[in-house]
Amino acid sequence: MWGIGLRVSLSQGLSLGPRAAYMRPMLKIKNLTATVGEDAEAKTILNGVSLDVPAGEVHAIMGPNGAGKSTLSYVLTGRSGYDVTGGSATLNGEDILDMEPEARAAKGMFLSFQYPIEIPGVPVMTFVRTAINAQRKVRGEAEMSAPDFIKRSREVGKMLNLDAEMLKRPVNVGFSGGEKKRLEIYQMMMLEPTFLILDETDSGLDIDALKTVAAGVNALRDPSRGMLVITHYQRLLDYIKPDKVHVMAKGRIIKTGGPELALRLEQEGYDGVLGEAA
Repeated sequence: MWGIGLRVSLSQGLSLGPRAAYMRPMLKIKNLTATVGEDAEAKTILNGVSLDVPAGEVHAIMGPNGAGKSTLSYVLTGRSGYDVTGGSATLNGEDILDMEPEARAAKGMFLSFQYPIEIPGVPVMTFVRTAINAQRKVRGEAEMSAPDFIKRSREVGKMLNLDAEMLKRPVNVGFSGGEKKRLEIYQMMMLEPTFLILDETDSGLDIDALKTVAAGVNALRDPSRGMLVITHYQRLLDYIKPDKVHVMAKGRIIKTGGPELALRLEQEGYDGVLGEAA
């Protein structure tokens, strides 16, 4: 399964060399086009996306419904059902579009799901510790001991208001929407991937949960790590400050600016910006 494979094998990519050696830009997308559906029913969703995200920066993508924002995250992480018809996408200089989802994850890519998946029968802590120790195995390091894992898990869980009993439950089974989003951030903080894609992480969160999730994301900001934050609303960007904001419409980036662009969208809506790009 795309989601499980992407998440479980992610940790293996963290052993691929010193973070300081990563190239700039970390993520480079050029004229990317993609369709969904088959044969005559195929529909173009991405229509020439070009985007560079350097290491150490947080970029936000905003846009109206149907702009292609989530589709971009799916294409980058290799979800089935989407066909790349042109363009390129590289992570640290390596072409990722021909890789299997597991291989992309092995290069350090992590997608925080808009709708986190349930994994019945697999406790959260077992799932995450297995992934961490897969990373250590590739590095030639000893496995993380149970006491060390529990200590770190408690630290991260406390920051995210996730109690120990919750972390013993099967992954996302019976969790509320806010708990699922916090669990996504828990996994990110435990695994420490090199490139993060957050797909509408703020959806369904009240203000307190939003602040908690944002604190976890901000704790992962690092000169050697890149982030792409997909959102409809400027409110998330009050707490996760982006270096650049991109507006997406009809499957392509139509405008790029600083954080002030998100404020303008909040005040004026998308019509003004879309009109300028027409």
